[in-house]
Amino acid sequence: MGAVLAVLGTGTAQAAGYRYWSFWEGSGSGWAYATQGPSLVRPDDGSVQGFRFAVSADSQDAAKPRRSPDFAKICADTPAAGGTKRVALVIDPGTAADAPDGETPPAPRTACAQVPEDASSADALASVAKPLRYGSDALLCAISGYPASGCGEQVSGNGESSRKATADASAPTSAGVATGGDGSDGSGPSAGVLVGVAAVLLLGIAAVAQARRRRG
Repeated sequence: MGAVLAVLGTGTAQAAGYRYWSFWEGSGSGWAYATQGPSLVRPDDGSVQGFRFAVSADSQDAAKPRRSPDFAKICADTPAAGGTKRVALVIDPGTAADAPDGETPPAPRTACAQVPEDASSADALASVAKPLRYGSDALLCAISGYPASGCGEQVSGNGESSRKATADASAPTSAGVATGGDGSDGSGPSAGVLVGVAAVLLLGIAAVAQARRRRG
């Protein structure tokens, strides 16, 4: 148990945050951090999906898109068409404080993607926000070419990049980060998988603690 706690504690202490694109699902009540990757989500007609680039430690700390999830406004000029669905997208490249060195984030924007009925959120994004850039580990690295370099890197307390998020178990694996497969669909680990692993670890720790109390 001590080894598990040491590993978890070290990851928390050393990781100030990770610079990455997070994935959100919108509703009338605002934005909710997605629980699945954009390649796995098959949004309905009328859905709103958001992508936000920022430095954050985990899903609780992640910055939300700075535009409201207003489908009626975003898709006002895109009429419904048979065999397709409309997905409103909010793409927020974040602030200068979160930008990689030497880069300036473009302004947040919205787009209405009209895609086939079986399209995923990743498909919808690809239809309106090219060029997209992916890492060799199937991470979504850039939307509309931003940022020009880097992919999920760990950022220290002074804002400097250190190592890639995927090399560290404490890295946020937002459902919005993992995409890939053929370059437009995701195959990375979902947030649900990692939450399950964490739950198993916590249950094990609790069982050991209870056993010790009984022996005492």
